[in-house]
Amino acid sequence: MNYYVGLSLASGSTLDSGVAVLDEDSNIILLDKLYKMSDIIHFFENFPSLKNSKLCVSVPPDRAMLEGKWRVLGKSYLPVATNKNFPNRDNWTQRHSSRGCEYLNELISRGIDVSRFDIYTTRQSMHLSSCFKDRSPADCKFLQQALKDEWGFSQIPSNMMPMSHLEGIIGAILVREKFCNPQNVKTIYKFRNFDVIDIKQRLNISTDVYNFGGKYLCRV
Repeated sequence: MNYYVGLSLASGSTLDSGVAVLDEDSNIILLDKLYKMSDIIHFFENFPSLKNSKLCVSVPPDRAMLEGKWRVLGKSYLPVATNKNFPNRDNWTQRHSSRGCEYLNELISRGIDVSRFDIYTTRQSMHLSSCFKDRSPADCKFLQQALKDEWGFSQIPSNMMPMSHLEGIIGAILVREKFCNPQNVKTIYKFRNFDVIDIKQRLNISTDVYNFGGKYLCRV
């Protein structure tokens, strides 16, 4: 049996990284919360079905900055190195962090399939983005309810789950789609030699996304 593992990799050890494991029938086998890279490495090295797993790891944002909260909030939206009067000191406009790349490259060298994904882009492609502030309690509750009611994950409890767990489930769904229906998945860009994948086109809400009262199954 193949397993599909999604890892929502945080930008640092002070933030939680969420891991989700799905089986071939879209059952949630495991949800966990990790912090340090040593914890993440320990998890995968002791995961008994690693050789039969397909991994999809998020590309974490780079939180490095000079000073000021606005730099963190604006980093994803500002043009990079387009204005000579706006110096890129300490490379603070770099959008993505290289955290975990070395270990993921090691997994690839051992024959493990590893893809990367952009959480925000994939949420939009899967119709899982909300009108609420990003990662706020309301945004978290919306995503949890959408995964439960619309995507058929009945195992998700009604009480509030960590956002990292929900983002891990998104990664697991995406890598499952990559291997069940590769024609629906594309590479949107490369980061450190990794393919960052996403749904090729926005899914048809009436047919592909919502299966009311049922389970999201691999379409073959």
